[in-house]
Amino acid sequence: MCGIVGGVGNIPFRRYLIDGLKKLEYRGYDSSGMAYFEHGELVLKKVAGRVSSLEAVLPPEIEASAGIAHTRWATHGQPNATNAHPHRSNKGYFTIVHNGVIENFRSIQHQLLARGFSFETDTDTEIIANVLERFYLRSASVIEALYQTSQLLEGSFACAILFKNEPDRLYFMKRSSPLLIGKGNGASFLSSDPAPMIGYADAFADLNDGDYGYLTSDEIVVHNNGQKTEVHFAERDLEYYQNDLLGYPHYMLKEIEESPSVLLRLIDNYYDGERFLFNDALIQAIHKTKKIHFLACGTSYHASKLGAKYFRPLGKEVLVSIASEWAYDPYDVSEDTLFILLSQSGETADLIRCQKIINSRGATNVAVTNRKGSTIERKATFSALLYAGLEVAVASTKSYVAQVCFLALLAAAIRGETDAVLEIDGLVHSMKDILSRKEEIKALAEECASFENAFFVGRGYDYLASLEGALKLKEVAYVHAEAYPGGELKHGPIALVEPSTLILGLVSDPFTSAATRNNFEEIRARKGHLIVFSSSGVSSNGDSFIVSDVKPYLAPCALVLAIQLFVYYVALAKGLPIDKPRNLAKSVTVE
Repeated sequence: MCGIVGGVGNIPFRRYLIDGLKKLEYRGYDSSGMAYFEHGELVLKKVAGRVSSLEAVLPPEIEASAGIAHTRWATHGQPNATNAHPHRSNKGYFTIVHNGVIENFRSIQHQLLARGFSFETDTDTEIIANVLERFYLRSASVIEALYQTSQLLEGSFACAILFKNEPDRLYFMKRSSPLLIGKGNGASFLSSDPAPMIGYADAFADLNDGDYGYLTSDEIVVHNNGQKTEVHFAERDLEYYQNDLLGYPHYMLKEIEESPSVLLRLIDNYYDGERFLFNDALIQAIHKTKKIHFLACGTSYHASKLGAKYFRPLGKEVLVSIASEWAYDPYDVSEDTLFILLSQSGETADLIRCQKIINSRGATNVAVTNRKGSTIERKATFSALLYAGLEVAVASTKSYVAQVCFLALLAAAIRGETDAVLEIDGLVHSMKDILSRKEEIKALAEECASFENAFFVGRGYDYLASLEGALKLKEVAYVHAEAYPGGELKHGPIALVEPSTLILGLVSDPFTSAATRNNFEEIRARKGHLIVFSSSGVSSNGDSFIVSDVKPYLAPCALVLAIQLFVYYVALAKGLPIDKPRNLAKSVTVE
C-alpha cells in the first residue's frame, strides 16, 4: 500500500517527485524518501512522517538526470527513517523503492547472510536490492539480474530502481502491485497511478505482471520472461485524477457532498432515458448462471451484502464472501458460478489473489471498480465502472453509495424493469436534503465526541447500514464501534450497555421498525446514550435525525450519508487527521 514515483530525462525533479508523492499519500504516509542522480552522484533523502517532512529537508533546486521517490505504509519494520525507502544494496550498486510484500524474504535473507551480505533495516525491500546486486555481480547485466530476481521473489512487487553506473537510466520490475509508465517530451516516467504524471506525460501504459526493463529520456524497453515485449499505450481520463479541494477543509467532506452528483452520473452512464446501457453479454451471463458469488473487502463488502439482497429475488443462489478469507479457502469455483468483485481502487491485493484463482479455473468474473485500467478491471471477464471520480480521503464515502446503487441498477436491468432509476433519483433528493441540514448533524456529533465505545443497532437493511456506519466511526474517529442486529442485543451485547455507551439506532424499514423500536426501549432501560437516525415514515418523537423517505432497499444509502457526516464532525471535534487516519491507507495493495 505504498506509493512510488520516478522519472528520467528533462524533468523539474524536485517539483515532480514531491508533488507526485503528495498525490500518492492516500496509499501510505508514515515515512517517505527519494533518491536521484545529480551530476552523476547519488543523493539519498529519507524521513519519518509525511511527505511535507521530506520536502523540508530537500535543497531548493535539484538538477537530476533520474530520480525515484516513495511514500510508505509499513508492512515490515517500524515506520521510521531507517526503514523508509529508498533502500541501497550492500555495495551501493542498486537503490530501490518498492510497493508490495515479499513473502519469502526471510529465507532469502538467510541465504544472503550466509554469503556475507548484511542488513541495516527490517524491511523486505532491502532484500530485493541485495538480490539484484548478487545476480548483477554474477552476470554483469542489470536486465539479467532483474529477470533472475523476479523469478526468485515470491509475493508482490512494483519496483523503481537506480543503478549506480547508469545515471541516465531508470529500471523497473512488476508483479501484482500496480505500476504504470508514461512518456513525455524528452522524459519518461513511472508511478503507482497516473496522477503524479499528469502534466508531464502525454501517453500511459499499464505494465503487466512479470514485466521488467528500463526507461531513458527517449526510450522505453520492456521485457517479460526473458524476451522483449511490446508496450501498449492507452488513453486515460486525466480529469479523474485531479484532486483539488475546491475550498473544502477536508476531502472527506468534499467527497460526501459529491454523492448526489455521483448517483446522477451513474444513472447517466447506465440508462439513456428509455433502456439500460449495461453490456448485453454481461446481462446474458447473469441470466444464465445458477449462482452469484460476491467477493469484496471492507466498505465494498458491506455494499456487497446489500447487493446480495437485490439479486436473491432473481431466483439465483447468492453468496457473499470476504475476499481475504475466500482467497485461502476458495470454494464454489465452477462454470455454474459467476463472481462479482467489488473494489473501489481495482488494486485490492486480496481481491487480486481471488481473481487469479477464478481465472485459473476458467470461471466468469465481473469487476465493479472506480478505476479504468486497474488490475482487477483489466483481468475480468466483464467490467463495469462506478464513475464516482477520484476519492482521496482514506475512508470511502461516495464510492459506497455508488457501489450500492450500481448493484441496484444492475439487478433492475436483469429484471427488465426501470423502477430503480426513479427510486435512485428520489434518493438523490433525500441526500441533498441531508446535506442541507449538516449543521444539525454537526451539533449532534459534537455532543457525542467524548464517547470511546459505540454500538450501531438495526434490523434488515438498517443492520447492513449499521455495518458501514460502525466501520466509519472506527476508521475516522477512532471510536471502538460494533454493529449488531437488533434481535442479537439480548444474546450478549446488552451486557455492555451503560450510560457511557453510545448507541446509534437506525430505523427506516416499515417491516422491521416496530421490533427495532422495542430494542431501543431495552437500551433506554439500561440508560445507554441512544441517538436515533430514522426515515420520516417510521420516525418517532425524540428521534435525533430524520431523513426523508426513500425506498427501504435504498435507505441504507441515505442513512449512511448522514452517518458519514456524523463521523466527520466527531473526528473534527476531536482534532483528528480526517483524510488520513492512522495506520490506514486508501488502496490496500498488500494482503
